[in-house]
Amino acid sequence: MPDNPRRDLLKKAATLGIGAIASASALLARADHTLSQANQELTAAEFFPGFKHLTTKTSGATIKFVTAGSGPPLLLLHGYPQTHIEWRRIAPQLSQKFTVVAADLRGYGDSSAPADGENHVGYSKRAMAQDQVEVMASLGFQKFSVVGHDRGGRVAHRMALDHADRVTKLAVLDIIPTYKFFHSVTNELATANFHWWFLIQQQPLPETLLGNSVEAWLKSRFDRMPASALGTDAFAEYLRCFRRPESIHASCEDYRAGASIDLIHDAADLDHKVSCPVLALWGERGVWPRLYDVLDTWRERASDVSGRQIPSGHFIAEEKPNLLLAELEKLLG
Repeated sequence: MPDNPRRDLLKKAATLGIGAIASASALLARADHTLSQANQELTAAEFFPGFKHLTTKTSGATIKFVTAGSGPPLLLLHGYPQTHIEWRRIAPQLSQKFTVVAADLRGYGDSSAPADGENHVGYSKRAMAQDQVEVMASLGFQKFSVVGHDRGGRVAHRMALDHADRVTKLAVLDIIPTYKFFHSVTNELATANFHWWFLIQQQPLPETLLGNSVEAWLKSRFDRMPASALGTDAFAEYLRCFRRPESIHASCEDYRAGASIDLIHDAADLDHKVSCPVLALWGERGVWPRLYDVLDTWRERASDVSGRQIPSGHFIAEEKPNLLLAELEKLLG
C-alpha cells in the first residue's frame, strides 16, 4: 500500500482513539497481505505466459498447476526443493504438441500441505501420485504420459506401478529407484546425498535448522547449477515457496516417507515391473554414473527402458532444456 494512503488512514484513526488505530493497523496488515499475494501470483504467472493457472482439490490435497496446449496429455512433476516452474524452459515448446500440465506436488509450491499420517503415509509417493492422477482426471485425461525429475520422478515411478492403466509413457530424470538407493548405500553415495539422512531426522530438528537458514540452504542445493540456468527470478520464486514453515515440514515428510512407507510399498512390488516405455536420463556431473549403471538399475524395475547420460548436472530441465526436449520427443513422438 502506498505511503500516503497509509498515513491518511492512520491519521483518521487517531482522531477516533486507540481502538480505531488498532483496527486500522489490522486493516492495513490485511491489505498488505492481499497485495503481497497478488504480487506473488503475478510473479509466478510470468514464468508461463499464455498458460492457465488452476487449482484442483483432490481426495487428499489441493494441487496448484498450470496448463496449456491441445495435443496428447503430458504431466510434468518437479523435484526438490523446486516447484512447477522447474519446467519453464521446456513447457512452452512442449505445449505446441501436447496438452502440458505442470503441477506442484503436495506440500510444495502453492499446493496444500496435508497431515503427515501414520508412518508418513501422507507424503508417500502413492499418496502424491494419487493427487496427480486426480488432477489429470479433473481435466478429462484418463491416460497420459509423465515426466518426473528427482522427487517428481519417484512419484511418477510409483504412479506407473499403481496406475499402469493410466500412464502410457514415463521419463525419469536423474534418479535411480528409491529401493535400489537405500539398499546400496556406500560412503560416497551417503556423502553426495547427505540431505536424505538429514531431512529424515525426527521433527523438529531439520525443520528448525532449515527454517533458520532457508536462503542459505536453497543456495546450497543449487550451488552446482550455472547461475544463468537458474536465474535470480526463479531462485526468488523457489525461495518464496520453500520458506513457508508448512513447506519445509512437508518436504521433510516427503523424505521421511521415502525412508519408511515408500520402501514398504516398493518391497511389495519387487516382482512387478513398470510396463510402459521408460526413458531414463541422468547428468554426467552427478553421483549416479560414478556408482551405477543407471540403465541397468531401471531395467530391474521396468520392462522397456532406454536413455542416456546428459552433459549436465542434476537439474537437466533448467541446465540443458534443448537436449531434454530432443530426448523427450524421441519418447513421446
